[in-house]
Amino acid sequence: MIKEDYVMLMGKRNFLVKLNNEKFHTQYGILDLSKIKKMNWGNKIYTHSNEMFVIVKPTMIDFLNKKMKRLPQIITPEDTSLILSVTGIPDKSLIVDAGTGSGFLCMFLGYYLKNSKIITYEKNTNFYNSAKKNIEMLKLKNVKIVNEDITDGMKEKNVDMVTLDMKDAEKIIEDAYKSLKIGGWLVVFSPYIEQVKLVINEINKYNFVNLKTIENIRREWQTEVFTRPKTLGIMHTGWLTFARKIY
Repeated sequence: MIKEDYVMLMGKRNFLVKLNNEKFHTQYGILDLSKIKKMNWGNKIYTHSNEMFVIVKPTMIDFLNKKMKRLPQIITPEDTSLILSVTGIPDKSLIVDAGTGSGFLCMFLGYYLKNSKIITYEKNTNFYNSAKKNIEMLKLKNVKIVNEDITDGMKEKNVDMVTLDMKDAEKIIEDAYKSLKIGGWLVVFSPYIEQVKLVINEINKYNFVNLKTIENIRREWQTEVFTRPKTLGIMHTGWLTFARKIY
C-alpha cells in the first residue's frame, strides 16, 4: 500500500502527481488517481485508452524538476553535489545558508543530511514565502527558514558550514568566520567573476585555508545515430568559492 502523498508515473512521459480522488488528464488518456493508494511501488496503472504507466517513488530530483516553484536563479543539484564532494560535510552538522531564494540548496542539504540542522536566511518576503512552501512540500523538519536579513547579524555559533548565495556576499565573510568552528567550511556562490574577486579579497583577511574557486560544467552527450556532445545545454552556472577556517 502506498502511503506517500506524491508518486511518479513513468511511461512515455513522466508525471509527478499528488494522490487524491480525482481524475488525472494526460495526452495519453485519463488516470484514476484514487486507485493508486491501494497499489504498491512498481505496479502498473493504465489510462482509459490503455496507455501504461509504472508507479515509482519520487526522488528529491523529481520534486526539484517537476514541482518546486522557482523565483530567482537556483543553485543547481550539480553545484550542490559539488559542495558536498569538496567539503565532505558530515551528517549531524549545523549549516547556515543565506540567500535562500527558491530554497533548492537548503532543501538538497536537508534531504541528504537528514540528521543535520540547516538554518536558511531570506530577507525578500516573496522568496521566503515561496521557499517555505517548497520546504513544506518535502516535509523537511531539519530545515528552518527565517525571513531575516543576515547582514543584520548571524546568531548561530559553532557552525560546521556557511553557504552564501546573495548580493554583496563579501560583507558577510567576517560574521561567517566568527560563527564557524575550527575546521568549518565557507562556501560562496558567485554569478559573476567580479564578485569572486571581492569574496577572495575578504577571505584573505581571515584565517582560512584550502581556498579555491571552481566552475562546474556538465556536458551531456547524444548517442542516437552518431555519438557527439549535445549542442544545447547549461554549460555555465556560476562560480563556487571554498575556504576552511583553520583557527
